[in-house]
Amino acid sequence: MTQLLNIEKIDHYAVITINNPPMNVISNGVFKELDKAFQELGNDEKVNAVIITGQGEKIFAAGADIKEFPQLIGKQGIKKEFLETHAVLNRIDHFEKPVIAMLNGLTLGGGFEVALCCDIRIAEEHAQIGLPEITLGLFPGGGGTQRLPRLVGEAKAKELMFTGEAVSAVEAERIGLVNKVAASGEGLETARKMANRIGRFSLPALSRIKKAVDQGLELPLDQGIDLEAELFEEVFQTEDVQEGVKAFIEKRKPAFQNR
Repeated sequence: MTQLLNIEKIDHYAVITINNPPMNVISNGVFKELDKAFQELGNDEKVNAVIITGQGEKIFAAGADIKEFPQLIGKQGIKKEFLETHAVLNRIDHFEKPVIAMLNGLTLGGGFEVALCCDIRIAEEHAQIGLPEITLGLFPGGGGTQRLPRLVGEAKAKELMFTGEAVSAVEAERIGLVNKVAASGEGLETARKMANRIGRFSLPALSRIKKAVDQGLELPLDQGIDLEAELFEEVFQTEDVQEGVKAFIEKRKPAFQNR
């Protein structure tokens, strides 16, 4: 099978680069490799954070592979196939380690939906981000109708999906779609600096932050607070919290072991 992803490990984080020229489309092959990559990185004790980006300087991922669509037209009982794709996207969404998407250019359709599964999004200033499925007589089927409204609100999400229009990186930051805009060519370095900082912290604490936020958003406030208290109790049982507190008292940097 052709390798459609490049994976680089540095210090406490990894970089996944989608390498499916010319447009880095999210084909079935890319989905399978993403699934395998996140399984392996999840089991790698030396990796505390992951960056996902696209090969080249102009395209993160320009949607799904439209050439795979004709075989689906008119076919009955294909919900199961779609849910297999969702299982991969959910793996990224529920990955216990922080995931940063670095949008280095066009981020459309299925590529956008991959980015929506990440915890943090950094976009280079030339990036264009959108869900153009409506122009094909379709709608976003990789979680876009569910994750985008939760991120930017119902009305803005519907506007983007109803019109199929892409937004600039600056507009994406304004509406809360991306966390940060970087100059063209500087996005990966920005993401690396963030991943390096995050990756040096304790994974037991990082993973519980992610769990508390992600699960808490689906709960009433009082139940979310209860979840936070439960996870806070758990983190106080770790070796890393002992090291962190001891290092603070001794006025030195902590040496976390992810235990």
